[in-house]
Amino acid sequence: MQQDDIRSRFGARVRQLRTERGWSQEAFADRAGLHRTYVGSIERGEQNISLANIERVAATLGVSLADLFATFAEVPTPPS
Repeated sequence: MQQDDIRSRFGARVRQLRTERGWSQEAFADRAGLHRTYVGSIERGEQNISLANIERVAATLGVSLADLFATFAEVPTPPS
């Protein structure tokens, strides 16, 4: 369940930054070199996005990786 939560929060953050720039999913996908349906699945929290694509998303949005994850205030406790 926690994995779904982080994907949902990440997707919401990507959507927030994309809409702040006034880009449609299609325009953002084109800029990032990703497929529009892939971007939609990221934003809906359905996609377990790779590190390489996280970096691509951050670069396209013009934010650092730290800024992309800035709203993730709580740090999960590792399983024991």
